[in-house]
Amino acid sequence: MTDSSRRRGLVLAGTLSTLLVASWPAAAQQPAAAPLPPGSPLIGRPDTDEAKKLAPVPAPPLAAAADKLPVDKLKPPKGFRIEVYASGMPNARSLALGDKGTVFVGSRLVDKVYAIVDKDGKREVKVVATGLYRPNGVAFKNGTLYIAELSQISKIEGIEDKLDDPPKPTVIYNDLPKDEGHGWKYLAIGPDNKLYFAVGQPCNNCIPSDKHGQLRRINLDGSGAEVIARGVRQSVGFDWNPTSKEMYFTDNGRDWLSEDLPNDELNRLTKVGQHFGSPYCYQGNVPDQDNGWGHKCSDYEPPVALTGPHAGTLGMKFYTGNQFPAKYKNQILVARHGSWNRTNKFGGDVALVNIKKDGTAGAIEPFVTGFLENNSYVGRPVDVMVMKDGSVLISDDWNGAVWKVSYGSARTAGR
Repeated sequence: MTDSSRRRGLVLAGTLSTLLVASWPAAAQQPAAAPLPPGSPLIGRPDTDEAKKLAPVPAPPLAAAADKLPVDKLKPPKGFRIEVYASGMPNARSLALGDKGTVFVGSRLVDKVYAIVDKDGKREVKVVATGLYRPNGVAFKNGTLYIAELSQISKIEGIEDKLDDPPKPTVIYNDLPKDEGHGWKYLAIGPDNKLYFAVGQPCNNCIPSDKHGQLRRINLDGSGAEVIARGVRQSVGFDWNPTSKEMYFTDNGRDWLSEDLPNDELNRLTKVGQHFGSPYCYQGNVPDQDNGWGHKCSDYEPPVALTGPHAGTLGMKFYTGNQFPAKYKNQILVARHGSWNRTNKFGGDVALVNIKKDGTAGAIEPFVTGFLENNSYVGRPVDVMVMKDGSVLISDDWNGAVWKVSYGSARTAGR
């Protein structure tokens, strides 16, 4: 090597060293991304351009104005009609029916429980509880309204006689975690007159503690707490088969496995103590890539139906009314809130799940569609409820409204 070559090499090396040293402080000073809070749905999101486009779809902060409700976009089957039952309830979620016809409506993102009073065909919305924290779940029995918040369950006795001046709820049970992730609760009263609710996994996909990932029940006074099922990731809807009295419940599958897997589930509890797979196995036949090692899907209870990938399958009810055609009797109507972690959204409808005489599920078919239009939401169904006249109510937290589906030609006044 010549002297000139050596000099050029030394100059080049020196220049590179100077550039590296000069650039190092700037690189070192780049702020680190803020850590995601515990339970964030974005934990585990793949670091790809397409995945980074996906995130939960926030509902509008205010209820839609009455003249802006998308009633013309919603499509029930032929012979049915859909109309506005009541509106003006931001984040309207779970539904419960009082003895005197009052419809109670919970919320998840606001602090209120609403009551819809129907008198002589005219409806009025009242606030019967406020200052609560994620009061998603509501249930009613013998004059008493039960409310499930994030970390406690309370009651208001004689509520239908006190709608204009309701007392504060009385807490009956608070042995619950305070995790935000999947902390909101659905609440229902079973054939045994006990309160049922889920305690979700506080995460997208993790090994839960002994207090998470389960279904519980308590007596109506809050005593006698019992875990009746495990392996439940997040159930926001359940009901009991009117014939067998077995409990059926929805469960939301994990995020970020793929666009098309896993499906949400419809499950059936046939005995206390069953385990439904999460977080080791999803949809009955998909071992989890993180937690499934050393576990077999055959060790867990499989779902009776798969309700779609990331469908946001929430509230469900067996149709026990007499207004609809006979094919609907004792079949399940289920609200699919709709996906967010999927490029082409799925759900945004109410579906009919046909249940066979042996309790297994047959075909799933659309019942009310139109909440999802051109891959964007115009509404998001949350819960369903059968009314005494056989019509069905559907809550919609996107519009802050409750819809009514009827069969036949008669119409009723709305709000």
